Amino acid sequence: MTAARPSVLFVCVHNAGRSQMAQAWLAHLAGDAVEVRSAGSAPGDAVNPAAVEAMAEVGIDISAAQPKVLTPETVRSSDVVVTMGCGDACPIFPGTRYEDWPLDDPAGQGVEAVRPIRDAIRDRVVTLLDSLGVDRA
Repeated sequence: MTAARPSVLFVCVHNAGRSQMAQAWLAHLAGDAVEVRSAGSAPGDAVNPAAVEAMAEVGIDISAAQPKVLTPETVRSSDVVVTMGCGDACPIFPGTRYEDWPLDDPAGQGVEAVRPIRDAIRDRVVTLLDSLGVDRA
């Protein structure tokens, strides 16, 4: 890590579901101990309503989140980059840790299909925090 406070970037294609949920989980579980962002290689217009609903069920509000475009600068300034189906769109920089989380895409799915994705993301975020040596808030 380049700093006492690690920086994590979550990337998926539309930055409307998986990466938004991962960003929210990490912020919720780590508080200010980790700098967290998300972005998409082809950002959508809005966050997936089923992802918003699924996160609200666990007390996390992502209704104000907006999809953001992935930039080389955002990747470069991150200690850990977690990709979730963005293919080769994510630039690779030496010294940056990369992880790929193969998760189903919640696009076009109802909340029933998004819940298991939400829960899988939470489990992976907990493992990521442990690997960073960051205590949960």
